[in-house]
Amino acid sequence: MSDALPNYFFRVRENGAAVFRVDTENRQRRIEMDQIAIVNVKNGEVKPHGERTLGEADIAAIQDWLNERVALLAEREVDDILRTMDHLNLTTQWVQSKATDAQLEQITDTLLLTMHDLRSVLVRKKADRLMKAQEKS
Repeated sequence: MSDALPNYFFRVRENGAAVFRVDTENRQRRIEMDQIAIVNVKNGEVKPHGERTLGEADIAAIQDWLNERVALLAEREVDDILRTMDHLNLTTQWVQSKATDAQLEQITDTLLLTMHDLRSVLVRKKADRLMKAQEKS
């Protein structure tokens, strides 16, 4: 553990984080965490906790965290899709080499509908992008 603790701690929640100010400058030299705000990643809203007023340093730290978090979640989203493609390839190999008739009966219809739905959306989105590119040129 490093010698210096950060001034703020962000407890990640489903749609954002609870923001705490970290204090070690007290008589007992204990770590105290005082909740100062709630942050919503989806809409960027910051709500001070209780009757608190956030200072410029608080707002700047929260905005920095929010920007980093949004970028991280975007990276993870693409990574999840890349992993899904790997998993689809592994599923294809499983179907071809290991799946029993009973297993195939259990998953085939749902998997086919899922893949059909995905293909339809991908084709429509690709067509939209091509149309926009033609309109620009």
